[in-house]
Amino acid sequence: MSTIKACLFDLDGVLVDTAVYHFKAWHQLAQTMGIEFTEHDNERLKGVSRVRSLEIILEIGGKTMAQEQMLALCEQKNKEYLEDVAKMTPEEILPGVVDFLKALKAEGYKIALGSASKNAQLILERTELLPYFDAIIDGRHVVNGKPDPEVFLKGAEALGVQPQECLVFEDAVAGVEAAKNGGMRCVGVGQPDVLSQADVVVKDLTEMSISRLKELEQI
Repeated sequence: MSTIKACLFDLDGVLVDTAVYHFKAWHQLAQTMGIEFTEHDNERLKGVSRVRSLEIILEIGGKTMAQEQMLALCEQKNKEYLEDVAKMTPEEILPGVVDFLKALKAEGYKIALGSASKNAQLILERTELLPYFDAIIDGRHVVNGKPDPEVFLKGAEALGVQPQECLVFEDAVAGVEAAKNGGMRCVGVGQPDVLSQADVVVKDLTEMSISRLKELEQI
């Protein structure tokens, strides 16, 4: 396999955990529509776009809605979510993230973000992670959501590397599929039984190092 020259990271669940904020906002919205929405249901929303998330909630509730109304509800959800995001601090960075990003920078690896979130830059700013990234590809820059590989392919292009030279870090099944669909190697962050398509799975980035990254070049 090719030498790894760049690392592409998903945001939620890999670098920071904003899942609790997403769940809170979606749960409140579902309640207003008379839909029971649980934390288990929320797992289906990982890695997908805002509109698709609402579609899934409507499917759970057996409801349909006009596109215009859906967009308005998505904006309402995002407003509530942003109120919580605006209060984020570096303390909400997940374990091992800063040390691994520092090591990557020191070794000359290129780093990009590949996230469905349209609020990615704000979150990186609030948590002081922004300076580590050479490129940010988020929901504002792509048409197709994961598992389509568009977000990661655009990340590779922005970094000036080939897909096979990229290593993706993902916590969602759709994200792992997107990486593999783009011809990239992938580290799953989470549970091995859930992220079975990943090349390797770690519990968090405390289990990553430059030496382990180099081992993945043999995959």
